[in-house]
Amino acid sequence: MIIWYRYFSNQMAKKVVKTSSEKYLCDQMLGTLAKWLRLLGFDTFYANAAITDDELIEIAKKENRTIISRDKQLLIRGKKEKLPVIAVTNTDLDEQLKQVVRKAKIDEKTVLSRCSLCNTILSRIEKDRIEKQVPKRVFENNDEFWFCSHCNKIYWKGSHYEKITNKLNHIKTQLS
Repeated sequence: MIIWYRYFSNQMAKKVVKTSSEKYLCDQMLGTLAKWLRLLGFDTFYANAAITDDELIEIAKKENRTIISRDKQLLIRGKKEKLPVIAVTNTDLDEQLKQVVRKAKIDEKTVLSRCSLCNTILSRIEKDRIEKQVPKRVFENNDEFWFCSHCNKIYWKGSHYEKITNKLNHIKTQLS
């Protein structure tokens, strides 16, 4: 359902209602992991460089998020605050994903339900409403489209869809 996105003016769309109950907070060193967790359907806050560790701890507390980090000090502080933490010990994305997915169940119904850029839940949008917003070939070759109301992006099952599902299947196989 995700692959290409383009600017789209705000329009009404049907909401996708099923989401994962897991909520994560990735620090600024784990941007690619945050994106992939979103693709897997997990509500994932990604911290930018301007957010301090104190603010990250407060966000995690207020929003009941598990802190995911490679920063030992942040992890120690999170534990002191009795917050759930996941210490990422590897720089390889597949290994990072496996570390997180071991602790959380992937719900097939929520995979590709969030915008990979901003974490907003995607809405299904009628094909006839986006004809002028996507390339002609994409419009002709796809029947289902999704919309991010925050980023104003349109998503569809394009060439990256297979890459995403292959990675997901690979990770699930390795965890079995």
